[in-house]
Amino acid sequence: MKKSFKLPNTFVLLCGILAMIALATWLVPGGKFDTQLVNGKQLIIPGTFHYVDNKPQGLAALMMSPIKGFVDASLIIGFVLIVGGAFAVLQKTEAFDSLIKAIAKAHTSSRFVRAAIIPVFFTMFSLGGATFGMNEEAIPFILIFVPLALALGYDTITGVSIPFLGSQVGFSAAFLNPFNVGIAQGIAGVPIFSGIGYRLIVWSIATAVSIVFLMWYAARIKRHPEKSPTYQLDIEKRSEHTMDLDSFAGMTGTHRAVLWIFLGTLLTMVVGVVKYDWFIDEIAALFLVMAIVVGLVGRLDADSLVASFVQGARDMVGVALVIALARATMILARDAQIIDTMLHALTPLVASSSPVFAAQKMFFMQTVINFFIHSGSGQAALTMPIMAPLADLVGVTRQTAILAFQFGEFTTPMIPTSGITVGVLALARVPWLTWAKWMIPLQLIYLVLALLLLIPPCLMHWQ
Repeated sequence: MKKSFKLPNTFVLLCGILAMIALATWLVPGGKFDTQLVNGKQLIIPGTFHYVDNKPQGLAALMMSPIKGFVDASLIIGFVLIVGGAFAVLQKTEAFDSLIKAIAKAHTSSRFVRAAIIPVFFTMFSLGGATFGMNEEAIPFILIFVPLALALGYDTITGVSIPFLGSQVGFSAAFLNPFNVGIAQGIAGVPIFSGIGYRLIVWSIATAVSIVFLMWYAARIKRHPEKSPTYQLDIEKRSEHTMDLDSFAGMTGTHRAVLWIFLGTLLTMVVGVVKYDWFIDEIAALFLVMAIVVGLVGRLDADSLVASFVQGARDMVGVALVIALARATMILARDAQIIDTMLHALTPLVASSSPVFAAQKMFFMQTVINFFIHSGSGQAALTMPIMAPLADLVGVTRQTAILAFQFGEFTTPMIPTSGITVGVLALARVPWLTWAKWMIPLQLIYLVLALLLLIPPCLMHWQ
């Protein structure tokens, strides 16, 4: 029997890349660009590349590189662990679950709510992706929204799209996401969460376009259910699942208080970043305080609070390992003095007569990389050390290069190598091919959207 090809997971892939870079240090000549200090950052001076002696990295250096990666990326890794723990405490209070059930229950008595339920919920999940990096956290909501969509006369595709596509669009077009925007900006030497104004515009447009598409599709399916790609599956599901909200008594005062604290935390973070130049240290401390306050207000006992925080941090260990391994690849290349040589080689592939085309080429490169590495933080750690200085060489601002990196993740909801995509579809019992065919028009829309939204930053030299 012929075995199907299976891509390795992220860790195996990164270890393979580490080994290849170690080998490359013996083959690639060393090189250096001259640099100059501009606004506190060392920037490459184009046209100053020259060859130097390389320093090949052997087996010992290869084996030591992961721990060096941990040390070099310790601030980012610690930040990820604390944020992961804080949001686990937030979820333990069940405030978000209560909010969703309250809105869902209201649809039975309000025509406005029935009309607004898709845009409201989609926006909520998109905000989750854009602010605290909601990703795998959307998976459990499939069990709520598929029955809800079927009860409202829609289909499984609609039920999957609201939480899954919503969080993924928000993640890709994020304006405050610490796991892609924050980490990428930290690595690129750009002030954390700077450029929030244009990113808010990007997020609003991407979310609005997605909502319009989904509402058009849902209305079409409601008129003609037989046109749904999951029509036969939905007939079976309607006989199996019903969503009973009668036992839900409404949001409690505790749930409301927790949600207000969360909103206050986000607003405080924005003010701190914009007005007081907060960096990872201050933001991590803010989320730690939020976890404590939310736990107390949410009436979690000390054991539950600590256990939730530890579990949330434990869930981020995989992300931490990815960041460390990705940083290790850069350490090997840096110690061998071949990073500038690679930048010099990549420059013709990205360089263009216009910074607009250069930024768009970066987007295509990140899209290809995203097929193999889906971790936003891991991808940032792996690519931004190269893309940031490469942007300097081709006349693209680092802020724009980070946006191109974000847009590369627009393909995550469709690619079969994404663990969350496969997991969501398995939970909803939707074949990947069925979902992929439905996603093709939307992916084309995202492609055009990304290319267009990269134009203004280049024209206004977005910093």
